[in-house]
Amino acid sequence: MALSLTINGTTHNVDVEPETPLLWVIRDEVGLTGTKYGCGAARCGSCTVHVDGQPAKSCQLQAASVVGKKITTIEGLSPDGNHPVQVAWREVGVPQCGYCQSGQIMSAAALLARTRNPSENEIEQAMSDNLCRCGTYLRIKAGIRRAAQLGV
Repeated sequence: MALSLTINGTTHNVDVEPETPLLWVIRDEVGLTGTKYGCGAARCGSCTVHVDGQPAKSCQLQAASVVGKKITTIEGLSPDGNHPVQVAWREVGVPQCGYCQSGQIMSAAALLARTRNPSENEIEQAMSDNLCRCGTYLRIKAGIRRAAQLGV
C-alpha cells in the first residue's frame, strides 16, 4: 500500500504495509539510519523520533498512524548538527558508545522545547524511557542542563 509520510520536511511516498513500524520505513525505505533499533518493544528509546513535536518510539508506531503528521528524525533536528542539544552533547562529552544517543538527543530536544529550564525531576521523568547501556546518565543530565543554558 502506498503511504505518504512527511519526514524531516520532505514528503516520501512509500509502498509498505500500513502496520509496518515507522522505524523500518525511516531506515529501510527512506534510508535515514540515525534512528536506531534497540529492543523493538518501545522500552529502550533508541528509536525515538518526534511526531508533531512529541517524542515517539518508532519501533512500535505503525506507519499508517503517522500519515499527515510531521515526523522528525535525528537527521532533521538540525541540518548542520548545531541544535543546542547536539552542541551541548559535544561540549559535555555525553556519548560513550553512542548507540542510544540519537534517541537520547531527540527526547532531550522534546523536553527542552516544552520546558526551557527543566528541574532535575523533570529531566529524570522525560528521560526515564531512554536506556543507556554505558551508564552515561550523569553526562546526559549535564548535557540537558547545558543545552538549556544555550537556549533551544
